[in-house]
Amino acid sequence: MILEINNLQHSYDGTTQSIKNVNFKVRSGEFISILGHSGCGKSTLLRLIAGLEEQTEGTIKINGEIISDDKFQTPTEKRGLGLVVQEKALFPHLSVLKNTSFGIKNNAAGRSKAMDLLDLFEVSHLSSKYPNEISGGEQQRVALARALAPEPRILLLDEPFNALDEELKNNLHNETKKIIEEKNLTVLMVSHDKNEAIFFSDRQIIMENGRIIEEID
Repeated sequence: MILEINNLQHSYDGTTQSIKNVNFKVRSGEFISILGHSGCGKSTLLRLIAGLEEQTEGTIKINGEIISDDKFQTPTEKRGLGLVVQEKALFPHLSVLKNTSFGIKNNAAGRSKAMDLLDLFEVSHLSSKYPNEISGGEQQRVALARALAPEPRILLLDEPFNALDEELKNNLHNETKKIIEEKNLTVLMVSHDKNEAIFFSDRQIIMENGRIIEEID
């Protein structure tokens, strides 16, 4: 298993639990969608895996190694994860190319790799532009390319398509799924869209009130 979540719990205020005894495992190359109503804990769960929040109990393992428990937290940048969020994902002061190559070596090989990824997402022609000069759909393509550049062990997606109109969303769905399958990526995606989850997922995890209530293969 590439990812193991064991007895995970989290509280923002020390009393009210946002994540309650969550357990699941993810196989390498698997695409998991995490579904549930707003406030059910799905984004908090992703943030715990990313290291942006600290659990109060439980463990998170990647490739059998504990990266996080109630006493020890591996820093986010050392977890080998890629993260794409719904909006404000890009650095406004950096060009598209510099955004994409941010997490890799700033040399000719790194820039070439970044350009190849931008080409995969059909935005290489925008490499010298800044985020405020490109559309929302183009920004999400760049954000996905940037997340893939460091070759993450696991890609975490927090409703990355939610702010797009239906036509842009469908186009980006198709492009993203093709790239994920070609690269055999392991992905966890938070979504509120059941159709989106069905389109992408090998398995769906349904959350309610901080708990997993159902898993659907």
